[in-house]
Amino acid sequence: MDGTGKLFAEFRAALPDEYEIEILQYPSDRFLSYAELEDFVWSSCSATEPFVLIAESFSTPLAIQCAAKAQENLKGLILCAGFAESPVKGWRRVTARILAPLLFHLPLSAVAAKFWLVGFSGSPQLIQTIRSVLASVSPKVLSARLQAVLGCDVRAAFKQVQVPVLYLQAREDRLVGSSCVDVLKRIHANIRVEILNGPHLLLQRQPLEAAQAVASFLQRI
Repeated sequence: MDGTGKLFAEFRAALPDEYEIEILQYPSDRFLSYAELEDFVWSSCSATEPFVLIAESFSTPLAIQCAAKAQENLKGLILCAGFAESPVKGWRRVTARILAPLLFHLPLSAVAAKFWLVGFSGSPQLIQTIRSVLASVSPKVLSARLQAVLGCDVRAAFKQVQVPVLYLQAREDRLVGSSCVDVLKRIHANIRVEILNGPHLLLQRQPLEAAQAVASFLQRI
């Protein structure tokens, strides 16, 4: 959700050196819709070298949209704790829409960070890093991104994805439930799902295990 790319250092370090890795940073002072971010992503992708898209949480609908319009060089899609439609349903979605304009004007508490994002065994250092990173992004931008998540639906786009897909599922995810994975599996029966022990921010809590799953997937494709 933060879009800064600052929370991927350990995951990046755990990936094999043979891969060239580029972490995209979204603007932190202005909101870009998923459609606008799609252009932003493609402008950063190689036009000559094969590549794979990796997306976590907020960015997974964006990655699906991009993969649906795949360039020839796109060889795979990796989704972590992701969704093709809003993971928040019913009255919870209505409540979230109402609270969104106010939610990010308040500092993220350690309890909320543990419950929703990193689990109760998350280190104080990680929690402080997350709080600092979120504080660096405009509250209006974070609110607008939440609204984008609540209204997203890229199931039709996911039907158009032709490249191999890996899904990293967090076993203790309190934000994105297993029903989101079921939706993706109904669309693509051959999607590969790896279930890892960890909370929603899986790449931050389990960087080594996630990197191993990603490396294995890349070797196969």
